[in-house]
Amino acid sequence: MNVVDSSAWLEYFTAGANAHFFAEAIENTQELLIPSLSLHEVFKRVVQQRTENDGLHSVAVMQQGRVVDLDARISLVAARISIDLQLPLADSVMLWQRPRSYEATFWTQDSHFIGIPGIRYKKASS
Repeated sequence: MNVVDSSAWLEYFTAGANAHFFAEAIENTQELLIPSLSLHEVFKRVVQQRTENDGLHSVAVMQQGRVVDLDARISLVAARISIDLQLPLADSVMLWQRPRSYEATFWTQDSHFIGIPGIRYKKASS
């Protein structure tokens, strides 16, 4: 299973320099988990930078994977991750779905995830 961080989705949608790195996980929709919070983050950013239609198209593509809603159990586990790893809310929710819960690989270009087991990191292009 794979979880793709919002930064990686945005890189993919804009055909950025690292898009090919994230394509492996994104295009394998049978193995793709989508945290519902990621839908929020990607939609918001795409609408801010482009149009609402572009935002809706982006989340439609994302929803080809399995969307995992934020529930009470995930909230509490994510809070523990946030405390243990000193991560903000969204990052701890995304990280919840890594190997601990779904044996998923977490794909990102956010450097604060470096060194955490189960992470596939690619440095963001400048």
